[in-house]
Amino acid sequence: MPAINTHRAVFLDRDGTLNLDTGYVHSIEAWVWLPGVQNALWRLSSEGFKLIVVSNQSGLARKYFSEEELHTLEAWVDKELAKFGVAISGWYYCPHLPEITGPCHCRKPASGLLEKAAKEHAIDLTHSWMLGDKLSDVQAGLACGCQTIKLGLENSQDNRQAQALGAVIAKDLPAAVSIILQRTR
Repeated sequence: MPAINTHRAVFLDRDGTLNLDTGYVHSIEAWVWLPGVQNALWRLSSEGFKLIVVSNQSGLARKYFSEEELHTLEAWVDKELAKFGVAISGWYYCPHLPEITGPCHCRKPASGLLEKAAKEHAIDLTHSWMLGDKLSDVQAGLACGCQTIKLGLENSQDNRQAQALGAVIAKDLPAAVSIILQRTR
């Protein structure tokens, strides 16, 4: 019998959403939390949302870092979040870069990472959210039926396109979490 998709999730981009995006972040020393992230994730978790990180990591294809280094960083983030009572249910990343590895179905704006996570965690995509700082995050979420929030208030082409597609715009992750909780209670 197939699993019933009963869980809600918030899919989170990584760089620029959880941490400062300084380019190809792959070490603990390079990780800088964005303000209010840990508390915002705790708020989502306490409301029963699964937290899933979905991230393009083309630095792997470019050979800037290894999967082992990436997993070491993820384990450290998990340990740091545990101090706040927060658990990431899954880490999903696309290691590809089309001009190096060829096309794939997992690199955002494709929805492969979200679909894989939904299947593995019995997630109802129509009651879930995708949050990220890039238009490709919004496109990936919409492609599989999630509600979406684009982070960053700048007057940019990406924000205008995201709004035209139906995404909500929020200043940062804590502001996005407030919107989600207001709309789902």
